[in-house]
Amino acid sequence: MNTKVVNRQKIRYRIRKKVSGTPTSPRLSVFRSNSDIYAQLIDDTNGATIASASSRDKALKGITGTKSEKAKQVGAAVAAKAIALGVNKCVFDRNGYLYHGRVQQLAEGAREGGLQF
Repeated sequence: MNTKVVNRQKIRYRIRKKVSGTPTSPRLSVFRSNSDIYAQLIDDTNGATIASASSRDKALKGITGTKSEKAKQVGAAVAAKAIALGVNKCVFDRNGYLYHGRVQQLAEGAREGGLQF
């Protein structure tokens, strides 16, 4: 198997041991593909997704710019959905990715949108 994938999986397990979402403070999980980025607010106690946003959503589909700029918009979109549901605090789950580039931009967009973590 690909060592890069295995290493990221080990990092994910290490992170998930420490990071868990609750109804008042859900986990903001990030998935990064080659072309798009996805974010979910997850309540781990009930095993439910509270809110989600991605660069493939219809509202964000027309946005032009770099992938980092799109990631920032996705972060702002997921923050807006969370605040509409009454959630303003979360824990960040970088999902094995380095806190750099698109992942960092998504986090900054969520912070600017009003989420605290």
